[in-house]
Amino acid sequence: MNIALYRLVAGFRRFRERYFQGQDHEHSAYQRLVSNGQTPKTLLIGCSDSRVDPAILTGAAPGDIFVIRNVANLVPPCEPSNIGLHGTSSAIEFAVTNLKVENIIILGHRQCGGIRALMRGDADEPHTFVGKWMTIAKDVREKVQTEHPDADEEGRCRFAEMESIRVSLRNLRTFPFVEEAIASRNMNLIGIYFDLERGELWECNDTPQAFRQLEI
Repeated sequence: MNIALYRLVAGFRRFRERYFQGQDHEHSAYQRLVSNGQTPKTLLIGCSDSRVDPAILTGAAPGDIFVIRNVANLVPPCEPSNIGLHGTSSAIEFAVTNLKVENIIILGHRQCGGIRALMRGDADEPHTFVGKWMTIAKDVREKVQTEHPDADEEGRCRFAEMESIRVSLRNLRTFPFVEEAIASRNMNLIGIYFDLERGELWECNDTPQAFRQLEI
């Protein structure tokens, strides 16, 4: 058996033993999810980067969070549904209108490959899938270069990683159902930045949009 597949199967075996066998609390909790369906309180939009798995970072159990992952944890602006395909937008819609989540978290991180691609100009070449996707944050590069002209490459990428979280928070508000949920049931929009070099979390609320380090 392929080593990678072997590790996946071994991991599933542990998962099955934990949640499908025996009569302990975790087994009963998973059976309730099967019987009653999912009721997560939080939608978390994170990056596809293998180092920043939201469930591992937060210690979430099955059913705790509804997760969307894509390159650079970006939220596109709302567009008519008859234009293109909308994987991220449709998942946001489902979480907000069907699951009635109470929070939406944008989880960005240090050393983001998508943001690095943005800063080196890949969004100027939208003939690639990544280049086209990163045009969502195309204004971030100019903003960082203007406001932080003396920063080195790593510094510019860090500023851009944080700024792209703000872009996604703003784009969330272009969806009518998100605005309606904020107005009718006080749904929260939160930005989180994970510094994987230092093991730190930084928070950015929807307004004001300044980051502050979270006390752990």
